[in-house]
Amino acid sequence: MTTPLNPFVALRRQLHKIPEPGFKEVKTQRLLLDYLATLPGERMEIQTWKTGILVHIPGNNPSRRIGYRADMDALPVEEETTLPFRSTHPGWMHACGHDFHMAIALGVLTHFVHHPIDDDLLFVFQPAEEGPGGAKPLLESEIFNARRPDMMLALHIAPEYPVGTIAVKPGILFANTSELYIDLVGRGGHAAMPHLANDMVIAASQLAVQLQSIVSRNVDPQEAAILTIGKLNAGTRQNVIAGKARLEGTIRTLSPETMRKVKDRIEAMVRGIGEAFDCQTAIDWGAGYCQVYNDDALTREFMDWVRTTEVRLVECREAMTGEDFGYFLREIPGFMFWLGVDTPYGLHHPRIEPKEESIEVAIRLVTRYIEWKSRQGRG
Repeated sequence: MTTPLNPFVALRRQLHKIPEPGFKEVKTQRLLLDYLATLPGERMEIQTWKTGILVHIPGNNPSRRIGYRADMDALPVEEETTLPFRSTHPGWMHACGHDFHMAIALGVLTHFVHHPIDDDLLFVFQPAEEGPGGAKPLLESEIFNARRPDMMLALHIAPEYPVGTIAVKPGILFANTSELYIDLVGRGGHAAMPHLANDMVIAASQLAVQLQSIVSRNVDPQEAAILTIGKLNAGTRQNVIAGKARLEGTIRTLSPETMRKVKDRIEAMVRGIGEAFDCQTAIDWGAGYCQVYNDDALTREFMDWVRTTEVRLVECREAMTGEDFGYFLREIPGFMFWLGVDTPYGLHHPRIEPKEESIEVAIRLVTRYIEWKSRQGRG
């Protein structure tokens, strides 16, 4: 006899099949709204914001509002898993676990619709975490501030930890991040007459090498920083000198001060390349996320509580990954934690297959924690 599939695992599989870009999560939003329509409507208030959703569940005797956030968007990755419910959208995949995040949030939300607690709850299904960034504009929106929580929670899947494990730490958990786009414009020409052209392949190559000296020679060795150029485009064919070049990369730091220092050095080097190669230059910083900084008191309290449960707790190190949940934590006390999903492939990998048993682990843990937190000192 076949064991019935957990309803939230089934929802995760449906979500996994329809990955969508940031602010274009139309099918995803529709699926979530269709599910929410099956719950008692008189026990919650559902509002939409762009392609996101906010669900407010009134408490029986509220003294605060607890917020829980799940992100919705996917990545431009061609899926290479063996799953029978693979992405039906070519070139897009839930390779960062947002399908898990949404399914877990729905599980917790469903419990509290049927079993309300004293405190108010706000469930936030947020679009565009992968880019261009949905947290900051949502945080600034009237619809969010009308139900602004007093604390915020979120989780992120972690491939390296086994199911039944969570990892967290007080203070900084995720890095400050910034995209980086540099355009160089010179003068193209024939490969046989280099003296009549201004070669942007050479200029871009020189710049890419120079940029690598910033972390090794301008950043305090005790401060973590990463500057990666992941893409370089220049030229059209082998016998034409390129008149344009574009470098694309990312910056990661564990402090805002280091981020500013790295950007200052990038600007200085780009100006220098412009002078040295007599070319025009432009820098676009793209999307940038502030650090995810876990509230010290709330995180330590959560960690102490987890130690009383069957879930294994790991006090982890900070990671150089980026997450726009940091914008919520910059204004609202709270924390994010890692959820073990036990897969050999890392985040953003086309073969990542997180173990679905972790969904029930997370639903149970988050539900019990929110119930416990609501019973703690009122006000």
